[in-house]
Amino acid sequence: MPGDLDKVVGLIREAADWLGSKGIDQWQKPWPDRAGQRERILNDLFKGKTWLLQDGKTMAATITLDTDEPMDLNAHPVWPPDKSQRPALYMRRVIVSRRYARRGLGAALLDWAADVAKRDYGARLIRIDARTTNVRLHAYYEGQRFTRCPDPRGLGDYPAQALFERGVDEPGSDFTKLFMWRTPDVSGSEPTG
Repeated sequence: MPGDLDKVVGLIREAADWLGSKGIDQWQKPWPDRAGQRERILNDLFKGKTWLLQDGKTMAATITLDTDEPMDLNAHPVWPPDKSQRPALYMRRVIVSRRYARRGLGAALLDWAADVAKRDYGARLIRIDARTTNVRLHAYYEGQRFTRCPDPRGLGDYPAQALFERGVDEPGSDFTKLFMWRTPDVSGSEPTG
């Protein structure tokens, strides 16, 4: 819901502050700029692509799922054409609040996304384009059984050119133990912590 914009932006800011303290430049500068970032987040909220996880009234995490592959500023697909042919669900803004770090919530979100991809969209893969400079994040995805794909070409200054994918049948966490479902007033079900 559009009223959740500040919650998502707050999680991004928290993550950016923590990453910055580790010398990682991810989310230090909104992409492509602050207005464009807010517009993209709001658009995903309007279209029901963004999920928020709450522990009571506390924001625990967010994830955005999309059947449309990501595009750079010139509307060029981020994923190479030979990869675009396989049905996939694309993830972005996978953020866990620092208060919930190291509890397996990130892994559970990835497994939940794989389940949604398979069950609701018939997709065989989940994909994410990660910040090119965040090598610690790359290692995390590889530890979650994602395979790094060849880097794309011709994307200029697009900040997330490290491409990762995983088959939907490769989950490892028992994510259902972490989530309870509630049906919001407006549409669909959303996981809550």
